[in-house]
Amino acid sequence: MNTKDRTLRPRPEWWTIPNLFTVNRFVLIVPIVALLLSGAQPLTAATLTVLFGATDWVDGFLARRLGQETRLGEILDPIADRLGIGCLGITLTIIGAIPWSVIIVILLVDLIVGSVFLARHRNHQLSVTWIGKIRTALIMISTSIVTVGLIPGMELALLIGQVGLVVGALFHIAAGIGYLRQLFRQDVPHAPATTLGRD
Repeated sequence: MNTKDRTLRPRPEWWTIPNLFTVNRFVLIVPIVALLLSGAQPLTAATLTVLFGATDWVDGFLARRLGQETRLGEILDPIADRLGIGCLGITLTIIGAIPWSVIIVILLVDLIVGSVFLARHRNHQLSVTWIGKIRTALIMISTSIVTVGLIPGMELALLIGQVGLVVGALFHIAAGIGYLRQLFRQDVPHAPATTLGRD
């Protein structure tokens, strides 16, 4: 009987536990938006939103803890942040949970920074700042609190979340200014590239 030698193919570099958590964050956006728009299950919507925000911390923690930091993860993580914040923010403004001014500021800053990045330094990378990390945490936590405030009897949480989002929007402006300074700063010859990692 002839037996064929089976060679184990190496696992793809991008196939990691942290990246799995990041992909799940993309998946969570759709049901959260649908639940918020329907208004039928505020507790479920709040639970999923809290889970979305928590996995933002979990994927970064696991990547560092397990030594599974990948280039794909560094790209997907901030995209999941921006997409999730944008979609949830727009949805919450549509149902009247937060003022339009907050989401307009957040989206406008992202648009300006993104446009300058594509125009000037398309092949460069931005380094995450501590202000950016605080910004992301504030917006994520406050968004979760707002969704909790949509549960009957939790109106105080709604107010707390709204105030948190205003503060988060101010930090977002400060972070955006910091990233613009990085983009407009003259390149130093032979300087090592910085990395836009997980917030």
